[in-house]
Amino acid sequence: MIHTGGTTTARLPLRGADDVPVDVPRVPAREAAERELSKPMYHENDPSLLERGLDRFWKWVGGLFDAASGATPGGLLGLLAIVVVVLALVGALWWRLGTPQRASSTGDSLFEDGPRTADEHRASAARHAAAGRWNEALQERMRAIVRSLEERALLDPRPGRTADEAAAEAARSLPSHTDELRAAARSFDDVTYGGRTADESAYRRVEELDTALERTRPTLDTAAAGAPA
Repeated sequence: MIHTGGTTTARLPLRGADDVPVDVPRVPAREAAERELSKPMYHENDPSLLERGLDRFWKWVGGLFDAASGATPGGLLGLLAIVVVVLALVGALWWRLGTPQRASSTGDSLFEDGPRTADEHRASAARHAAAGRWNEALQERMRAIVRSLEERALLDPRPGRTADEAAAEAARSLPSHTDELRAAARSFDDVTYGGRTADESAYRRVEELDTALERTRPTLDTAAAGAPA
């Protein structure tokens, strides 16, 4: 290494044509070395970006486990025991409560699709019943009851009405069927929101109520309250 006029140079083993040593300044020498080392041939076995990222991730996870095991009685074995207990509790809750269901976006509305007539709901209920799909059959028959009451002006058409609300309002003009209306609404809610399963007898009760309501004359002094103004 030579200091000349305040400039430091490095003597590299470079030879000219006449074998005279060549002095190369330090900065250009470093830049030349960096250019040389940046060639692909020196990096063929380097880990990829993904491999480096995964390596850092697993180091981070390992650090978390080390920290948690250090703070847990019993060390790593104690931590694993806690994880097993938590997973067992989650599995028990899942088995007991079942798969979480999406909440109804219409606030437990009786009708989920577009408007259909009472006869259309009855036809749909009959198809489900013929196939043994009693849940769907009961739901469609309850919808047929409410739609029929709306068509007869015994209920005012109102979006978002629940089965319980429809039964309570219909009982004002059809008081002789109050109990049956409440029972049908409760069966609808149990099947639709309570995770219950209907059977043929439950469907037939709602079907018989629908037929009976068609033949029942409303109480005039209260029927007007449900008619649209």
